[in-house]
Amino acid sequence: MAKNILITGAAGFLGSHLSDRFIKEGFNVIGMDNFITGDHKNIEHLQDHPQFKFIEHDVTEHITIEGDLHYILHFASPASPIDYLKIPIQTLKVGSLGTHNLLGLAKAKKARLLIASTSEVYGDPLVHPQTEDYYGNVNTIGPRGVYDEAKRFQESITMAYHRFHGLETRIVRIFNTYGPRMRLNDGRVIPAFMGQALRGEDLTVFGDGSQTRSFCYVDDQVEGIYRLLFSDYAYPVNIGNPHEISISDFAEEIIKLTNTDQKVIYKDLPVDDPMQRQPDISLAKKLLGWEPKIDRKEGMAITFDYFKNLSEEELYKSEHKDFTKHIRK
Repeated sequence: MAKNILITGAAGFLGSHLSDRFIKEGFNVIGMDNFITGDHKNIEHLQDHPQFKFIEHDVTEHITIEGDLHYILHFASPASPIDYLKIPIQTLKVGSLGTHNLLGLAKAKKARLLIASTSEVYGDPLVHPQTEDYYGNVNTIGPRGVYDEAKRFQESITMAYHRFHGLETRIVRIFNTYGPRMRLNDGRVIPAFMGQALRGEDLTVFGDGSQTRSFCYVDDQVEGIYRLLFSDYAYPVNIGNPHEISISDFAEEIIKLTNTDQKVIYKDLPVDDPMQRQPDISLAKKLLGWEPKIDRKEGMAITFDYFKNLSEEELYKSEHKDFTKHIRK
């Protein structure tokens, strides 16, 4: 009989791709999202699928699921700086109250829970590349702390439930991931650069461009998460692409890929923006037999094809979503 899995943040970028994967693997998927940052169009293709059921709900409120539940993937959270800097309290709540609610649900249903943590738990790292045993360098009271600390607390409470209640839990630390269904102009590097290129604008680099990132294509990320869920390992695991590139060099790659002639302009670096991001994936290789297969050139070409086929309305739409209807007064 098919197993049932709840995926929170199902209308988001990663959540929607995970929904696709688990349906393909024969699971009955219950998608949950309150659309504070998710998008209906990401799951439109699943609305009539017999293995997909959708519940519009805020995970910071009590969660009720009827019937058996075997697995939970907690991917509900703002993930871009534009979002979590605009809705800081909601970001903290989804990492704390939301995670607590889902841990309680997992305990009641005897389900295995995998939480989506992030490389941001490492802050602006003093260790490079970042290994899972590095504790991080995070400014708890800085503007980015609302996201970083929400994820760090999420890891802590998950491990507490694992140790105290014997709950089956998994923790994935996700490094920069990209691909179709990313929201254009959400403040992250790839959609920001591609949106600017498609609109004929100069590409904006913050700082001097020497800071680095490592970009993992979404199919590789989903494969790593899938393998981790069914592993026997409860501690955090880095899933990302270790191929590192400076932001300046990456901007030049985008200009070449999009066949445009924009200039690169430089602006002040945001507070606490990390200077280096590169995962050490030795543990994922050993534990899961996983490493990324899709190189950046191939993945970026697929992603650009997706963005260039967006409507003019989507291309020029403001980067700022209207969050007011989702925020409790």
